[in-house]
Amino acid sequence: MSSFELAKAHTTSQARDLLAEQPNSILKAGGIDVVDRVKQHLIAPDRLVDIKSISGMEGIDLARDGSLRIGALVTLAQVAAHDGIQESFPALAHACGEAASPQIRNVATVGGNVLQRPRCWYFRLESYKCIKKGGDICFAMAGMNRYNVILGGGPAYPPHPSSAAIPLVAYGASFVLEGPEGTRTVPAGDFFTLPSVDPERENVLKEGEILTQIHVPSTSGVKSAYAEVRERAGFDWPLASTAVTLEAQGGSVKSARVVLGHVATIPWRATKAEEALVGQPLGAASAAAAGKAAVDGAEPMTQNGYKVDLVTALVTRVVASLA
Repeated sequence: MSSFELAKAHTTSQARDLLAEQPNSILKAGGIDVVDRVKQHLIAPDRLVDIKSISGMEGIDLARDGSLRIGALVTLAQVAAHDGIQESFPALAHACGEAASPQIRNVATVGGNVLQRPRCWYFRLESYKCIKKGGDICFAMAGMNRYNVILGGGPAYPPHPSSAAIPLVAYGASFVLEGPEGTRTVPAGDFFTLPSVDPERENVLKEGEILTQIHVPSTSGVKSAYAEVRERAGFDWPLASTAVTLEAQGGSVKSARVVLGHVATIPWRATKAEEALVGQPLGAASAAAAGKAAVDGAEPMTQNGYKVDLVTALVTRVVASLA
């Protein structure tokens, strides 16, 4: 690990000033992913700007109208343990409660989880200059791709690593970003970008911008659930995950969102699965149809075809659990 300066910011404007003052700087909150990348020699910042002390970026507020505000510095453990989130946003509580390990969940922030970089081992190995690090090739295409994507790939194929992002997209959340040009709010579904847009980026965060808050609309009348599958029950990244939100009216599905995780380069809206549900009675038949439709357009790589069946079964099971 190379040496660096640690600077503590107490306001978002101070954090931006510290970043601008030393161009080779990076923000750190919980620091789980940032420190990993420093140790892996993927980045060598001259300055880490610690934003853990910035007020206004912590706390969980459940408003009277049922909407939710989560500060970006709230830990995954705090989200998972919050009674109001467990009751009104169970998919989010479940996803944050399953992420990583108990030790990491007590330190890692929800903002950091959303913004973490890919976990593809070619990206994480210093010796491979893959396309996400400015190279001209994705080594997973002809290499070890058991854990890579079946959807949204090209020219890079790493699975998006965030567990929290999956239910946030399903709930129609939005991210509040503060930057040199002011504050803007971006829907979670528009925040993440495909590698075909820019293989070296995963989102629309601009230089100097800080994710400060997450807003989630009321879930009144909405059923929701999250599930994932791992190789190990302990610390591991999921092979596949899904969050489903449904509104039913008169015995039929009025609206639905089905979002897939860890099988695509972004949190993936399975729109064909949503279409298979809307207007149909919620039950075993519509759940099976949604599961089959969820993998529409999937393009497995040489070693990850198992993810097609995994997603089909996972979506079927989660939708059926909401009947």
